[in-house]
Amino acid sequence: MNGNRRVVVTGVGLVSPLGIGTEETWRGLLAGRSGAAPITLFDASRHATRFACEVKGFDPLDWIEKKQVKKMDRFIQFALAASEMALEDAALPVPIADAERMGVIIGSGIGGFATIAREHEALLRGGPRRISPFFIPAVIINLAAGWVSIRTGAKGPNSATCTACTSGAHAIGDSYRLIQHGDTDAMITGGAEAAVTALGVGGFCSMRALSTRNDEPERASRPFDRDRDGFVIGEGAGILVLEELEHARRRGARILCEIVGYGMSGDAYHISAPSEDGDGAIRVMRAALTDAGVEPSAIDYINVHGTSTPRGDAGETIAMKAVFGEHAHEMSVSSTKSMIGHLLGASGGVEAGLTALAIRDQAVPPTINLENPDPECDLDYVPNHSRKLDVRYALSNSFGFGGTNGALLFKRLED
Repeated sequence: MNGNRRVVVTGVGLVSPLGIGTEETWRGLLAGRSGAAPITLFDASRHATRFACEVKGFDPLDWIEKKQVKKMDRFIQFALAASEMALEDAALPVPIADAERMGVIIGSGIGGFATIAREHEALLRGGPRRISPFFIPAVIINLAAGWVSIRTGAKGPNSATCTACTSGAHAIGDSYRLIQHGDTDAMITGGAEAAVTALGVGGFCSMRALSTRNDEPERASRPFDRDRDGFVIGEGAGILVLEELEHARRRGARILCEIVGYGMSGDAYHISAPSEDGDGAIRVMRAALTDAGVEPSAIDYINVHGTSTPRGDAGETIAMKAVFGEHAHEMSVSSTKSMIGHLLGASGGVEAGLTALAIRDQAVPPTINLENPDPECDLDYVPNHSRKLDVRYALSNSFGFGGTNGALLFKRLED
C-alpha cells in the first residue's frame, strides 16, 4: 500500500478519575469537575504529596472473570475495561469477525508498579517460593495488548509502546500508520497506567515533580496559572478503535472523526525537563501538520500536554506561539489534566479520546483552577468553563521524560 488509506475513529473507551465510562468522564470534564482527592490506595501519611487523581469505585470483577483477575496488574484491568467500552462504542462484536485484520497496540509508561512492589515484599518475607507464578505476565507492559488480543480474538499486529508520558499517543499514531499502509484494517489502541502506589508517588515526590497542595487537592492541578507547583498524578486508561474509512463505512459504523496527522520528535536535551525554547514541541506539532498537509491557521483546538509544571507549561506556550504565530491567540487550547491529573502513559490515549469527543460534540473542556494567569502563558486556555466551539481540526499533544514527543491531528469528517 502507498499509505494513502484514510483512518477514522469509531469508538472511545475511558476509565478515568472522573468516571468509569466514556460519557461519565466527558460530562465531568465539561462541568469542570476535579478528580483529585486524598489518596486511598495506600497510606500516604509520610509522603510529601498525599493526594492524587485515583479511579474511584473500579471493580475488576465487573469486567474480568475472578480467576483471571489475579493474573494481571491494575493497569491491565483498566486497559481491558476501556477496550470493552471502546468496542461497544464502535458496535464491533466480540470475538472479532475478521480477526487477522484487526490488531492491538496499547502503551504504558511504567506498567505493573503495584504488583512489582507486592511481589518484592513476598520475596523479602518468604523467599523466592513466595513469588506468584503470574508475577511476570502481570507486570510487563505488552500484556495489556496481549490480554486484549486474547479476549477479543484480534490476530493482527500486536505491540506495545513504552515512551513515558507519550506512550498512549505513540500507540495511537503507530496504529494509524499501520492502517494507512494496509497492514491492518482496524486497531484497538491507546494507553493504560496505574502508578498511584507508595513507590510511584514517592519517586515523583523525590523528584519534586508533584504539587504539594495537600489542603486543597481539587485546586492543585492548575496548568498555566502563576501559582502552579507541580503535576497531580492520576491513573486510568483511554482506548480508541481506529478503522480504515471504507471498512467503517461498509459496516455502517458511526464515525466520530478522522485522524489525519501524526508527528514524533526528540528533545535530545534532558532526562526529565523539556527544553526551555520548546524545540521538541515545536517540531512535533509541525510534523503532525506536515503529515496532514494542513496549514497552522486551520487548527481550531489543541488538547495541550499542560501538566501544571512551571517549565512545562511555559515551554509549551512558547512552542505554540512559534508554530502558529498570531493564530496561536485565536485558537482554543485547554489542559484536561487540570481535572483528571497526569495519567502518565495513559494520558495520550485518554486525551486523544477527549479530542475526538470535542469534535463529535463541537464542545471543548476547560482548564480549571486558572485564577491568576502566568504572564508567560497568555493564550486562550478556555479558563474554568467549557465552551461550544466549531471544531474542524484539533490537535492532541503528548510529551514524555527522555524528551520523547508525540502529536496527533484529528479532523471532523466532512464527506
